[in-house]
Amino acid sequence: MSEIYDVIIIGAGPAGLAAGIYSGRSRLSTLIIEKSKAGGQAAITSEIENYPGADEGETGPSLIAKMVKQAERFGVQRAADEIASVDLAGDVKTVTGKKGAYRAKTVIIASGAFPRLAGCAGESEFTGKGVSYCATCDAAFFEGMETFVVGAGDSAIQEALHVARFARKVTVIYRRSKEEMRAAKSLLQKAFDNPKFSFLYHSVVQELKGETGILDTIIVKNTQTGELTQFNADPEDGTFGLFVFVGFVPHTGIFEGSVNMDGGYILTDEDMHTNVPGVYAAGDCRAKSLRQVVTAAADGAIAAVQAEKYIDH
Repeated sequence: MSEIYDVIIIGAGPAGLAAGIYSGRSRLSTLIIEKSKAGGQAAITSEIENYPGADEGETGPSLIAKMVKQAERFGVQRAADEIASVDLAGDVKTVTGKKGAYRAKTVIIASGAFPRLAGCAGESEFTGKGVSYCATCDAAFFEGMETFVVGAGDSAIQEALHVARFARKVTVIYRRSKEEMRAAKSLLQKAFDNPKFSFLYHSVVQELKGETGILDTIIVKNTQTGELTQFNADPEDGTFGLFVFVGFVPHTGIFEGSVNMDGGYILTDEDMHTNVPGVYAAGDCRAKSLRQVVTAAADGAIAAVQAEKYIDH
């Protein structure tokens, strides 16, 4: 508690690590606090093809390992702790975890957001092995294959339309009726008009299976009749894709009442400033239009530069 850091970063995903690299390189005393392993969602991504400069065959863990090493090279300290409360008012901010309290002149919130799960058996087992929560990230891996999409809101149909650019077939699985689909009518019409699309209404994914560790079987349950239908991957493909788009859950609960939010996401300007002086948000925890590794890293860089300006002011 005695040391007052220049910058405390909450979260060690791409946004937090990029912020650490920039603040550490600027010779600001920097502490990154992360409750689990570094990387956030990227740590469970099997392949990363769209991050500029990524090597062929780059994985989420390999990219994160490089970021961690780079941050450490610039003297960034790390603490394994789960933050329980924050006091962001005043010139010195206090962040209190289960293991202790930490103080800093500035705080960068990079706590992330995680996709809401479909909630079926086998989902965690096949995440990154057929199950995806990001069409922009993974649709290209299913070029010419059959795919399934869970969800019927705006984002789900938008993502499904993106998947259809690559897949030969897209089946939308929705727990309610066609009339209850929540997406904008213009988006739905595009999907209805696309010959690649089919729809399973009053349906949920019951179970996922894969004999070789890769998803090759999806069992769907009709919520009205209880009937189970099994879908098997084409033997020539060996797998198919299941894209889950039922919303995201930002990890921002402890910041309620401390910074302005909208729907759980932290509001910032384009320079990552929150409404509290010396407090910034970066990455998936803030309100934004695109949640990708590259945009998270950019947010982190901007936040760190702004923190330096605040300290030097």
